[in-house]
Amino acid sequence: MSNNQEKPLILVAEDTDSNYMLLEAILHKSYNLIRAMEGKEAIDLFQERHPDLILMDIKMRGMSGLDATMQIRKISKDIPIIAQSAYAFAEDIESALNCGCNDFITKPISRNLLLEKIHKYLPEE
Repeated sequence: MSNNQEKPLILVAEDTDSNYMLLEAILHKSYNLIRAMEGKEAIDLFQERHPDLILMDIKMRGMSGLDATMQIRKISKDIPIIAQSAYAFAEDIESALNCGCNDFITKPISRNLLLEKIHKYLPEE
């Protein structure tokens, strides 16, 4: 792990408190979390904290998750980025993948599906 911690660090880019609280409830036992409220903050936190995975909300105030993903991809091709969005049309998923996201999950978030996707990129030790 890149953080010298016993638990992997996940950067959660999510501007809606209730959505973040759900993710925190699902993930806090197995992962350390840091939160970005918008895309620019996600880029800054990525550079400062070097998380092991990013959960990127697509529609945020300020810089969008897609724009933030494109900027992060200029810095790192390797960081797993899972897009999260309430918009699950084929073109939304395609846009997220084309911008550099590794995977996509729709809101409302399914606990089992979220954990399955995270484990794909961060296998449990």
